[in-house]
Amino acid sequence: MNYFADLTWKESIKDVIDILIVTYIMYKLILLVRGTRAVQLLKGILFLVVIWALSTWLNLYTLKWLMNQMFTFGVVAVFIIFQPELRRGLEQLGRGKLFGRSTAASDEELTVLIGEIIKSVNYLSRRKIGALVVFERETGLNDYTESGIQMQSLVSSELMINIFIPNTPLHDGAVIIQGKQISAAACYLPLSENPFISKELGTRHRAAIGITEVADAICLVVSEETGQVSLAMNGQVVRDIKEESLIAKLYEELRPTSNLNKKNNWTSFWKRKGGTK
Repeated sequence: MNYFADLTWKESIKDVIDILIVTYIMYKLILLVRGTRAVQLLKGILFLVVIWALSTWLNLYTLKWLMNQMFTFGVVAVFIIFQPELRRGLEQLGRGKLFGRSTAASDEELTVLIGEIIKSVNYLSRRKIGALVVFERETGLNDYTESGIQMQSLVSSELMINIFIPNTPLHDGAVIIQGKQISAAACYLPLSENPFISKELGTRHRAAIGITEVADAICLVVSEETGQVSLAMNGQVVRDIKEESLIAKLYEELRPTSNLNKKNNWTSFWKRKGGTK
């Protein structure tokens, strides 16, 4: 009470500015973590904090002692676990990108983007040129873009075709699209270890399924053996998807407006189209 009674208007303005600055920095740090797989780790840490709070409230001495021991070494563990994110944040701060603007695509930009993707996919499919294209959504893919060649280029069918032409420097690997831009090419993706995947599927399809198992990304695959176009999502893949269905699904999943039933819609869509795990 004495603090508020003695508070002057100058100190009030200073405190408000201080709170706003800290809030903005925390917001940007959350966006930075959101761009990686660290969000799952944060959920695990939050779960441990809840367990610690319950053990303290209920006087569960043994569990409380165990949680206290974990938190004693937890500070060091946090720096080890979040080392990639901390390094990325310092690099972006040095480049002046930590407080950059979002690159999310608007509805009009999404229409152009999908049109260019469909043109390139049709061209590659007719000529049986293999391709692997990943669309980032809520879960960031910065961990994987760093494994490839940085591009930061607007999406065009000509550029996409040139990237995947055989025997060129960028053709071997995945193209990752973040928002309205090609973020990187020749990226390495995790291969799925699902033992129930069809033996007919090669490395590209396994990589497409693998990235959708660890993130909520959407992945397009063009087979160099058959020229078929496949769509992978949520660890499942629809093979030989038709152009109309592909366009509709890309619009549905990549549109900026949220849809709470997307996962259920995809499951029914996958079953109707005869998807393969």
